[in-house]
Amino acid sequence: LILVIYIGLGAVMDGLAMILITVPVFLPILLGLDLGMSNESKAIWFGILVLSVVETGLITPPVGLNVYVINSLAPDVSLVETFKGVMPFVISDFFRLATIVGFPAVALWAPGLL
Repeated sequence: LILVIYIGLGAVMDGLAMILITVPVFLPILLGLDLGMSNESKAIWFGILVLSVVETGLITPPVGLNVYVINSLAPDVSLVETFKGVMPFVISDFFRLATIVGFPAVALWAPGLL
């Protein structure tokens, strides 16, 4: 549910504003869950997950603020074509998010984080 909220917010809000508004609400909820990790690992995992989902939200239609920036760099390309060109990246981002959620160790593989 948290990821769906971030995707929805990412389509209409700036990334920094999204993080500043939602992390103080969602992090204590996540730290209260028993996910089989220490609180430090959960916080790091959640930070990686939040940054990934915020960036995914910023290229997700219908608004996707970063797509408008990309489109402004190529004025001869229509906005519809730009969104079509971004869709493979959105799909790959959803696979990446599913991997991070399904296998938290993938995001915490650096030595000392597990």
